Amino acid sequence: MGYYVYLIVAVVKNRTISYVGYTNNIKKRINLHNDSKGAKFTRGKKWKLIYYKSYVSKRDAMKEEYKLKKNYKLRNKIKKGKQFENFNFITL
Repeated sequence: MGYYVYLIVAVVKNRTISYVGYTNNIKKRINLHNDSKGAKFTRGKKWKLIYYKSYVSKRDAMKEEYKLKKNYKLRNKIKKGKQFENFNFITL
């Protein structure tokens, strides 16, 4: 079983906001966010997946999620579509 770190974005009041998380089922997790059953911060917004990266272990995924959550410069670069090694971007 693999784990994923993902970045989703939503537009609220003409501002793009982002959320970072990890999961073992990315489709189900995004659907939960969009159905307002995900994290409290994500409720009531329409989210789009723009980035994900897979990991073999849950521990590695959690470490990377923590790093990405704290690194706002990297998150902004990802939101702007800059390419990074081993990152999987989703076109909007």
